[in-house]
Amino acid sequence: MYTKNYQRFITIIAFVLFSQNGFTQSATTNDSSSLFFIPEILVGKTMEANTDFPETKLQKNLFLSIGRYNFNAEKEWAARLNYPKTGISFGYTDFGNSENVGRAYSVLPFIEFSVLKKQIQGLGLQIGFGSSYMDTQYDEITNEFNRAITTKFNWSFRSFLYYDIFKTHTIDWRFGLGYLHHSNGHTNLPNQGLNSLAASISGKIEQKKREVSKFEKPAFKSKSQTYLSFRFGLGQNVLSETFNSKKEVYTISASAGKILNNTFKFGGGFYYRFYEHYYDYINNSETLVEEQFPHFTKNPFGYATAFGLFATSELLMDHVGFEFDLGLNIYKPFYKIDWQLNQGYSYENENGETVEVLGELNWYYEIKRTVSAKMGLKYYLWSTNKAPKHNIFIGAHLNANLGQADFTELSFGYVFRFNLKEGEL
Repeated sequence: MYTKNYQRFITIIAFVLFSQNGFTQSATTNDSSSLFFIPEILVGKTMEANTDFPETKLQKNLFLSIGRYNFNAEKEWAARLNYPKTGISFGYTDFGNSENVGRAYSVLPFIEFSVLKKQIQGLGLQIGFGSSYMDTQYDEITNEFNRAITTKFNWSFRSFLYYDIFKTHTIDWRFGLGYLHHSNGHTNLPNQGLNSLAASISGKIEQKKREVSKFEKPAFKSKSQTYLSFRFGLGQNVLSETFNSKKEVYTISASAGKILNNTFKFGGGFYYRFYEHYYDYINNSETLVEEQFPHFTKNPFGYATAFGLFATSELLMDHVGFEFDLGLNIYKPFYKIDWQLNQGYSYENENGETVEVLGELNWYYEIKRTVSAKMGLKYYLWSTNKAPKHNIFIGAHLNANLGQADFTELSFGYVFRFNLKEGEL
């Protein structure tokens, strides 16, 4: 039961973290903040996830977004980001093949920024990150050619550019172009993921129009703080389609850096990880260990670990942080086996025997083994807007080898800030 529900718990945590920033803390906002509603119709194309992927017709989507402005003198992060909009999108997607690809029901907290405002009036970028329920999954007997989705609950991501094409007193009609993605974060295989390109028509409905240009920005002083942070993470993944049960990934990390204007956080640090799947594969002397790496059995724990350095960036929005890390794996010896298992394939020869072909350790392997990445959300117990000296957070993250999912993680951590340094803006 624990492993079955783990990813569902992670995605619910991610949803709660981000949506809290858009709504529950808005109880403290003044009358200069207001709600808006955006009904949206999207049409697009579901991209092929694998060879012989089921044919799809026109993709159809319906979304309803509920958001609010962040015009509040106490929200420094909002002023620094030119008052972005935040909210939650509820979506229905028909991928164009109801029998083999199915439908998705999504919940995505979002943030929307004005972009290129001096050059193009009415242009905005919206980014949403949340969870989706998929009613159709891969099945090796009944749905073998849909290798995109294997689990009911998945991560969801969308990125759209919107342009205001026509405005009335209460409605801004908008045209949008963007990208949608669904995948399970390597918690079950196959997991090619569903990627879509879409265009949309939507109307932003509000009772009272709000314009950034009409809101006077507070005269915040520039400020910076040095910080130290420590994190413990518990993740889950699978090793390959053959070893397709979920097992744990344990992580610890430490970082240090600067927090600028209580909004932008930059730093670097060190991480250590232990993969339970790697340990069991070595400890059980599976095929590739016996054939290629017999010395791994002398120290299963050591060869099942990885460590490296990372650079981190984070956008702090009151209680919520959106984080992206880029790392360098200094030590990850088992990834040679991981790569060969996952990049290989099997076929049946003329004698009816199954032949396994391993993935080639080529230049792309070297890049994937070296570069790690991490993206996710954090919820801070105390508002970052108040620059607390001590803070505690819980986070939900997707970890990757370059751009390919490695494991889904729930983490807990602590941040210590040194003395605040202020100067005139």
